[in-house]
Amino acid sequence: MRKGLTLILALALVLGNLGVVQAAPATAPAQGAELQTEAASAILMDAESGQILYQKEANKELAPASVTKLMTMLVAADAVESGRVKLTDKVTASENACSLGGSQIYLEPGESFSLEEMLISIAVGSANDACVAVAEHISGSHEAFVNEMNKKAQDLGCKNTHFANAYGLPAEGHYTSAYDLALMGRAALKYPLVKKLTAIKEYDIRDGKFKLWNTNKLLWWYQGADGFKTGWTNEAKYCLASTVERDGLRLIAVVMGVPQVRGHFAESMKIYNYGFAKYAHKEFAPASQKQGVVQVRKGAESEVVAVTEQALGVTVEKGKDKNIWVETKLNPDIEAPVQQGQKLGEVLLYRENELLNQVNLVAEKPIAKAGLYQQMTRTLQGVFGF
Repeated sequence: MRKGLTLILALALVLGNLGVVQAAPATAPAQGAELQTEAASAILMDAESGQILYQKEANKELAPASVTKLMTMLVAADAVESGRVKLTDKVTASENACSLGGSQIYLEPGESFSLEEMLISIAVGSANDACVAVAEHISGSHEAFVNEMNKKAQDLGCKNTHFANAYGLPAEGHYTSAYDLALMGRAALKYPLVKKLTAIKEYDIRDGKFKLWNTNKLLWWYQGADGFKTGWTNEAKYCLASTVERDGLRLIAVVMGVPQVRGHFAESMKIYNYGFAKYAHKEFAPASQKQGVVQVRKGAESEVVAVTEQALGVTVEKGKDKNIWVETKLNPDIEAPVQQGQKLGEVLLYRENELLNQVNLVAEKPIAKAGLYQQMTRTLQGVFGF
């Protein structure tokens, strides 16, 4: 027995010296180790809160190629909302606009389309020439429009972004990051025009003689996908900023620098699969839900209903939605007149002591100020009880 034990110990010693039975040193898992991507940079963001659900080198400054056009559309949507331009405006192509290469609708100098058709050509067909035509129409020059793009990026909090053109062809000082593109995506969701444009799958221009197919294949391949923009150049490789909504949960994903053809779609779908498997959206109050009543002093009516201005919810990791509670803060009274939508309080959503989300409580309808006779009558009723 002692001889057998000696042989076992000797064998263990030999194997140990050969490195066979030695345990490898423990190492901390890399961030996002449960998900690997071929993208040089990537992010998954909850659209509602801006919470980062996954990231890889998300602040790295990289060439975005035609994903640049997401910002082009944001600046254009701003101009439409402010009334500077109208979608029905005729946009005429200049020599400058027609001189660009890359993806285009082959504009001829002097050729005109409506602003809406030009924007569709950008969103669906990724048309570089349409970008310059739109830029010149809105800002007077391509350079002035690019300045607006950079100002918009600053306003959105993009710290690793600088644009040198409106279309995304390689240029010195033209870069952004996955995180900054996700911020642009969140902003885009607030513009119905941008959401509408980037969800179009196909479109005919020139009386059906020229057909545009959306370069974002997720619109066909992935349930719930409805935006935003692809990009590719030799320098940038394959890039995609996109958004998907399922079961009330809207996510934004950005991948940059994917080397494989169509890899930006495959990597985005992989990231979305991870997000929808791990996270869910939990709603605590729908929009316009009654949350209480506020007394109205000197009003034609004595009280007004307070409702949620928008839906109150939160994105949570599945199985970790415990200890979430709601606090309602409501003004006890308010003086007339009351405007419809006027803030009367707020509803706050907490996990233990951490504030997760909040929405305003607003007046369901307007309440006019009572006339002098009505106020006197109400005062007498209060004093004499009749």
